[in-house]
Amino acid sequence: EKGIAIDIVANQTAESGMTDPYYHGVARYSIFEGEATNRVIRLAEAAGVPVYIVHLSSRDALNEVRAARDRGAMAFAETCPQYMFLSLEDMKNGFEGAKFVCSPPLRPKDHWDDLWTGLIKDDLQLVATDHCPFDFEGQKELGRGDFRKVPNGLPGVEDRVDLLHDGGVVGGRITRERWVELISTAPARLFGMYPRKGTVSVGADADLVVYDPNRRRTISAMTHHMDVDYSCYEGREVQGASDVVLSRGSVIVRNGEFTGKKGAGRFIKRSAADAVRLA
Repeated sequence: EKGIAIDIVANQTAESGMTDPYYHGVARYSIFEGEATNRVIRLAEAAGVPVYIVHLSSRDALNEVRAARDRGAMAFAETCPQYMFLSLEDMKNGFEGAKFVCSPPLRPKDHWDDLWTGLIKDDLQLVATDHCPFDFEGQKELGRGDFRKVPNGLPGVEDRVDLLHDGGVVGGRITRERWVELISTAPARLFGMYPRKGTVSVGADADLVVYDPNRRRTISAMTHHMDVDYSCYEGREVQGASDVVLSRGSVIVRNGEFTGKKGAGRFIKRSAADAVRLA
């Protein structure tokens, strides 16, 4: 995003007495994200290198990625679950809105369809997420009275796969195959771990998920495994959940309980992604 411009608008907004978390989203215009996305893509084109846009949240930025890919640029991008299932409206309700402060911020709901279309047409290559488990009490509260001081970021890594299955596959927006590509195959390819990861084939690591597409669950801070005191998706029912998770052929999760062994993980050294071929 265009940091200098955002600081000016945010300061003007706060000085006008608009200090609730909602104004964090209002002050960070989507046009700033579009401008920054175009700028970094153009610099990458000048350098002759691929570029990967993280946390794409708006149609303004998506339009720049689409235009770049249409002209043959090695431009790739992700969006995140919060930009497809949460909106600027969630940041209202006074300081409760601090739970939803992230950057780029949540956008109005009319951006959702653009992002889904981007995933369908491969203008967006995957759905990823960071994980910023700031507690509401004691941490997000640092921004009471000034949205500029609210720690930025959302806790959501646990819900990414199920949200995309519910909203995408069950919602009729994407196929089950595209869902697997977005959450597994494309990340492995883009980040230089394919074909060891991201595929079920001879010679690949046996990292497998046995997934129940019909199981329903309600997302809640009372039941999630993340070490944080709230959920952005509190009370949302989703269809689809994992039954068994295997890492290199060994069961490490069964029915939501960890069954693996501490220290069994293995460092994977990534290679350079074949960005030209992926483009």
